[in-house]
Amino acid sequence: MTSSLIPEAARALARGLVIPACPLALTSARKLDERRQRALARYYVAAGAGGLAVGVHTTQFEIRDPKIGLFAPVLELTAAELDRLQVRSAEPIVKIAGICGETRQAISEALLIKRLGFHAGLLSLGMLKTASEEALLVHCREIATVLPLIGFYLQEAVGGRSLSYSFWARFAEIENVAAIKIAAFDRYRTLDVVRAIAGSGREDIALYTGNDDNIVMDLLTPFRFSVGGRRVERRIVGGLLGQWAVWTSKAVELLDECHRQVGTGTVIPLELLRRAVEITDANSAIFDAAHNFAGCIGGIHEVLRRQGLLEGIWTLDPNAGLSAGQLGEIERIYAAYPNLNDDRFVEEHREEWLNAPPAPGG
Repeated sequence: MTSSLIPEAARALARGLVIPACPLALTSARKLDERRQRALARYYVAAGAGGLAVGVHTTQFEIRDPKIGLFAPVLELTAAELDRLQVRSAEPIVKIAGICGETRQAISEALLIKRLGFHAGLLSLGMLKTASEEALLVHCREIATVLPLIGFYLQEAVGGRSLSYSFWARFAEIENVAAIKIAAFDRYRTLDVVRAIAGSGREDIALYTGNDDNIVMDLLTPFRFSVGGRRVERRIVGGLLGQWAVWTSKAVELLDECHRQVGTGTVIPLELLRRAVEITDANSAIFDAAHNFAGCIGGIHEVLRRQGLLEGIWTLDPNAGLSAGQLGEIERIYAAYPNLNDDRFVEEHREEWLNAPPAPGG
């Protein structure tokens, strides 16, 4: 059993990648800022990200509102830019786009995503609040007939729903599943997913952390379970993260370091454990944990604004943005952990990313 994901992308996902969840660049009039949207894609690829996810929570679900009408334009622009960048890259750039909504909407989005050449769809089930798990699985199977799926366990605080171990065990039976992003922000639920995949026998389903509050430990932990009388170990190999939409070149260094550490099989250095705490503390400010993540998109935008990649922190919802006290928290973690930011890297290349011509037809 294996997904229909093209072999180069499947091998890259299995190896483990930094995959930022792409923000939405807007003008002060809350219209798409195409120049800065392209610059973001260029930044992520130049930073060493192995893929990009667009049309996801960080891109703002409101892009799907017919009155706003940005879902297709943002995906088209991003696909064209990534295709242009792929020509100059020796490694595959894994293109992922978000899928959500009732089955009819999700199928429509999946068809668009496939037509634009994305490799896989990140399937959010958060909008199907009242559906049974059996109905959810029927929904997933239908979407999987269109293109490879990346499962998505999204935390309830930002629109997800609780899903059982049984759900993930049965989800793993869907042949066209390529990966799962675990963003439950909950250790018990994270274990449910990893244990289900370990028990499924599927070696081709790559596990990715979306737990922005526990990135380093997810990447370092050997998850071991007894399956049919034998010990099975699975690893979370990479991250598909909103946190990695900022300071991305440092995220690439971090993932490389975690992979090297896992490869040694030796005791984890205390310095890496200390950095795990620093990154979680930084995420608490950027994602606005103090206000149940209400300012998570605003926090990402603020970091990118400081670096000059975004002009402002505008969101499609005028009421969204930074929470009270969040700006001070971002300033605190900037001062406390200067080793985490990649401001110098961005400063060296920003004008190049902002001013390069768009992709042909893009």
